[in-house]
Amino acid sequence: MPDRAPQPVDRQLPTDEARDLISLVRDIAQREIAPKAAEEEDAGHFPREVFTLLSESGLLGLPYDSEYGGGDQPYEVYLQVLEELAAARLTVGLGVSVHSLACHALANYGTKEQQVEHLPDMLGGGLLGAYCLSEPASGSDAASLRTKAVRDGDDWVLTGTKAWITHGGVADFCTVLARTGGEGARGITAFLVPGDSEGLSAAVPEKKMGMKGSPTAQVHFDGVRIPDGRRIGEEGQGFAIALSALDSGRLGIAACAVGVAQAALDEAVAYATGREQFGRPIADFQGLRFMLADMATRIEAGRSLYLTAARLRDAGRPFARQAAMAKLFCTDTAMQVTVDAVQVLGGYGYTADFPVERYMREAKVLQIVEGTNQIQRMVIARHLAGPESR
Repeated sequence: MPDRAPQPVDRQLPTDEARDLISLVRDIAQREIAPKAAEEEDAGHFPREVFTLLSESGLLGLPYDSEYGGGDQPYEVYLQVLEELAAARLTVGLGVSVHSLACHALANYGTKEQQVEHLPDMLGGGLLGAYCLSEPASGSDAASLRTKAVRDGDDWVLTGTKAWITHGGVADFCTVLARTGGEGARGITAFLVPGDSEGLSAAVPEKKMGMKGSPTAQVHFDGVRIPDGRRIGEEGQGFAIALSALDSGRLGIAACAVGVAQAALDEAVAYATGREQFGRPIADFQGLRFMLADMATRIEAGRSLYLTAARLRDAGRPFARQAAMAKLFCTDTAMQVTVDAVQVLGGYGYTADFPVERYMREAKVLQIVEGTNQIQRMVIARHLAGPESR
């Protein structure tokens, strides 16, 4: 079967610096990430060495201020970097997105002193972050979280359990949302917690259908003591900080979804143009050609949607509705495209000899994380028709 190499995505980038950045990312993806992705995912290996390389290459803090070690890149560029990384291996692309999410609170709501002290190591010092919002009984209804932070002099003592935490057990720091006041959203505060804090531990990682190389685990806080200097923002401001971070994080998931879908399409096209049946390539058959055309169209539409939202964000304009739309559409697209890619490859698509079955398993989680797609529909509807009647 001929080896038909996929053509790189023709990207619209705002500067020569951004074009050079994408070239760097593609080089790292092709040399260091993609060749080992299938084997390491099957073995459940977390590629910490890749995140160290990305940090050394300046790729873990791209959307943040260069004053603190960030890359000063607009979100439309950062998200296209995520797409390239996710196309090579979702564990890496989504891991970078989660790390950026974990940095958001301090970068946007921390004091100058906090930012000077912590951000350089978080953005370019080799550290890796986790974002601790969800709990065993508090997923979509995040405002009902039960993890507590109790004031004790100049310290806070955190007690509780977080669930479904990407990088649980391997993160060097955690952005944690905990209850410091009464019930509801106004009683929540954000904290920056070192990963090696006494009393902090992680459960055995979850056994998942996909993304086996990315540890997802419960994180336990058993009387974890941290100074008030690690409180981010005002007391009771935590939920607003969390929502602000999630708007941006949803765009990261959208970009990752497009990356997975693009990888699946590339594999399907390569197979269809090389596989012959009835004396000619199966790509000659109209039914399959139309399937490939629909896959490509969905991917282009998703990419345009997340980039439109990113450009609104870069311009300082509201983008929450567009972020929810991008997350919804792009992740549904990834699911549909990966299912179709398996169909294009037929029986081979159902085997681990080709990566499309892995892409299909990985795509499913993207419809769930950072707000399920049912939640995204609720967010969009509220922007259109206002809050639901009680």
